[in-house]
Amino acid sequence: MNKSFFFFSLVVCEVDPSLQEKLKKFRFRKETNNAAILMKIDMEKQLVILEEEYEVGSRDPSVCCTYIVYSYKLTHGDGRVSYPLCFIFSSPVGCKPEQQMMYAGSKNRLVQSAELTKVFEIRNADDLSEEWLKEKLSFFR
Repeated sequence: MNKSFFFFSLVVCEVDPSLQEKLKKFRFRKETNNAAILMKIDMEKQLVILEEEYEVGSRDPSVCCTYIVYSYKLTHGDGRVSYPLCFIFSSPVGCKPEQQMMYAGSKNRLVQSAELTKVFEIRNADDLSEEWLKEKLSFFR
């Protein structure tokens, strides 16, 4: 007997069109500093929206779930410099279960919309460091 299994991705929240445009511009930015875009879910509208843009180091991680698109200046061992665009889904322990479900259920739609390939998840905001990111990026070298 041949059994087929169908897997699908449930889209909980759509991505705000203005955020999609901002992410597209961020992908092709010319600046060479580390920078990030923080996104959150508007629970009432069930929409992923911009929370803020910032230069890394100017904001403390929050206690709730969040999405981060991070442009990171990576210097390779041979001296080359690249600027990988990373998606980080932060889902710290202690978030409300309904919030965790909404963020987790909307993550794939956002990643597809922004056309991101370097996707990482972190549970403890204290672990989010340059060393952690370099270790995750080493897979893509």
